[in-house]
Amino acid sequence: MTAGLWQNWVLPGIWTTVQLTLYSAALATAVAFAVGVARTGHSRFVRFLAGFYTEVFRGTSALVLMFWLFFVLPSLVGWQLVPMWAAVLALGLSYGAYGAEVVRGALNAVPPAQRESGIALSFTPWQRMRLILLPQAVPEMIPPFCNLLVELLKGTALVSLLGVGDVSFAAYLVRLATQDSAQIYTVTLVIYFAIAFALTRGMKVLERRTKANLGVVVK
Repeated sequence: MTAGLWQNWVLPGIWTTVQLTLYSAALATAVAFAVGVARTGHSRFVRFLAGFYTEVFRGTSALVLMFWLFFVLPSLVGWQLVPMWAAVLALGLSYGAYGAEVVRGALNAVPPAQRESGIALSFTPWQRMRLILLPQAVPEMIPPFCNLLVELLKGTALVSLLGVGDVSFAAYLVRLATQDSAQIYTVTLVIYFAIAFALTRGMKVLERRTKANLGVVVK
């Protein structure tokens, strides 16, 4: 593979993949916390809506949702999403549904006595969530969130079907130009592994710091 192919296609593809991962992860995190917290609320109607969202987006294909946002939505609303943002929305909404279950499970795992202590101190529901529940639940969310983040990274390869110039699309172009599948796809595997390794190390550091605040040592 020549330096020109690397510089013009592969490096921009890596940057696009990193951007897609970060943007989609940010949206998925926001969705996960909003829906996950809603699923532990007192309102039956809110819990129903949050549960309905979770079931719908866990049960639909992220690829089909991406196509729907890009090809179908414009005919309904009259404006076109660029492929990049259609991909971010599809991945963020889909993985956010999985993350919502992580949030719900971690919040429900906090001992009931902790909730009762907040009530005894006359904390509002938001104060109980912010000061008691989330500080204990977030460290337990990080390992499954790390797995979801790696899955999200690998899921960004779907955007190549919309013509977004990510690593997978760049690899396809290089293969067409060089007719050498072995080299470019081996390099692509290494690139995905390197990004995933960096993400998992970062999440491990975050887990250590959050648990250190609770006096827990992570090996």
